[in-house]
Amino acid sequence: MEKKITDIKAVFQAADVNGLPELISEYEKDERSGVKALVQAAGKKLAALEKEKARIECMKHFEREYGHAGVLCGIDEAGRGPLAGPVVAGAVILPQDCDILYLNDSKQLSEKKREELFGVIMEKAVSVGVGFASPKRIDEINILQATYEAMRQAVGQLSVQPDILLNDAVTIPGINIRQVPIIKGDAKSISIAAASIIAKVTRDRLMAEYDGIFPEYGFAANKGYGAAAHIEALKKYGPTPIHRQSFIGHFV
Repeated sequence: MEKKITDIKAVFQAADVNGLPELISEYEKDERSGVKALVQAAGKKLAALEKEKARIECMKHFEREYGHAGVLCGIDEAGRGPLAGPVVAGAVILPQDCDILYLNDSKQLSEKKREELFGVIMEKAVSVGVGFASPKRIDEINILQATYEAMRQAVGQLSVQPDILLNDAVTIPGINIRQVPIIKGDAKSISIAAASIIAKVTRDRLMAEYDGIFPEYGFAANKGYGAAAHIEALKKYGPTPIHRQSFIGHFV
């Protein structure tokens, strides 16, 4: 007796991606249109997975190039542009046999995907460090110097001493570790991409907490960036203690 299509659909939906080839083989000769659609969808899912694996392999280019020199650490930041909140830096040392898929520039990922990858990175990374520079510190020394400070702090938080830093575009002063600045590195290196995600998610969570303290400014939604509603609230209520005074002169 033939299985009902609804039962076959449930089997496909419950299957791990590693089990799809076997299911495709089992049902690819079934002529029912509903089953054909399930087999086709599973095939597309497998093709997309292979494409993602190939993309990640390309993003290991710098890790392969510099891996012989010792422990590699990716560095990136989040929050250089907002009107409010800290700048946050992430430092991530991934295992040499890293198998994490979907790593990318955090801005290219949905919030849901970033949150998911944050947990995977924290679980699988050899070490993770996070650094912060407050709005007050940004005003004192400027955003670039504050970003460097946060990056140095992030490296200092690592439990393993890296031999090479793969940085997103910058060379960090005051660090006696070999550095490789990579333009748009968060889209070219899995280590920098992982650091980008750690920094972004950490900062976004912090801004969501600030939203509870200063609800008028919509920080959970705008993360401190200059959205129209944020600027309107800034003009109406004035700056909060987490606003960067050196950034808001045009608005208050």
